[in-house]
Amino acid sequence: MKKYFASSELIINEDGSAFHLHVKPEWLADKVILVGDPGRVALVASHFENKECEVESREFKTITGTYKGKRITVVSTGIGCDNIDIVMNELDALANIDFQTREEKPQLRQLELVRIGTCGGLQPYTPVGTFICSAKSIGFDGLLNFYAGRNAVCDLPFERAFLNHMGWSGNMCAPAPYVIDANAELIDRIAGDDMVRGVTIAAGGFFGPQGRELRVPLADPHQNEKIEQFEYNGYKITNFEMESSALAGLSRLMGHKAMTVCMVIANRLIKEANTGYKNTIDHLILKVLERILNILSDIKSGESTIFAS
Repeated sequence: MKKYFASSELIINEDGSAFHLHVKPEWLADKVILVGDPGRVALVASHFENKECEVESREFKTITGTYKGKRITVVSTGIGCDNIDIVMNELDALANIDFQTREEKPQLRQLELVRIGTCGGLQPYTPVGTFICSAKSIGFDGLLNFYAGRNAVCDLPFERAFLNHMGWSGNMCAPAPYVIDANAELIDRIAGDDMVRGVTIAAGGFFGPQGRELRVPLADPHQNEKIEQFEYNGYKITNFEMESSALAGLSRLMGHKAMTVCMVIANRLIKEANTGYKNTIDHLILKVLERILNILSDIKSGESTIFAS
């Protein structure tokens, strides 16, 4: 018996579009670029030959078009894993639920999703300008703990090693982090030989969860020092951002391919930052467009500083 989704669970707008994204099923391409900033959607789409749809609701802006003759969708998610939960569930519904019958489609339609974002570097080899692909993500957000199958897709030994190293117990820095791998084939395709393949912490906030202290003291004042020193089976934690774990985790549970690639705009270790990054992130966008669509290219590294792992 096909699974049916009631109107309270899958909310469909009167025009047949997904509730938050306002995207209709026929507008979604198989290849999807995710960005946090709605303004960055236009930057990505500025490289398209044409646009077949453009829609915006709250922080969610979507454009579908073609790049070098290949169809692609770009969607803004806003900030945080809670928004990734909305975006991923609605994109998956658009691909794999019949909006007319409200029933699951018999054949899985697998999406390929690459999130392009910014992050804070945590190691000497991740200075400002580095491109980091999140091969593994450590979720400080707790989102995946609400879904069945969480343990089957997560790296449980890595989780235990990290928690033991941090020394957190009780309600200190709760909920317990989860560790999830991005899609290996997509990582290889996007990272190539000119990006760092790292371990990313997806934090539940920009300040305290990333070890930033303003007027309110931190629960663990040595958090970042311990994070920078952590090593497990040759892996070291390379960067902070706020979405990669939910994207990788939900995609694994849904049967999609997904990963995150970020440009470092601040290095927390040496206390430097670049607020003018918006002028240089377009180079990363072009790389991802070429590689997600399997287009051979001779894009040069330009002025961006890129360090291979």
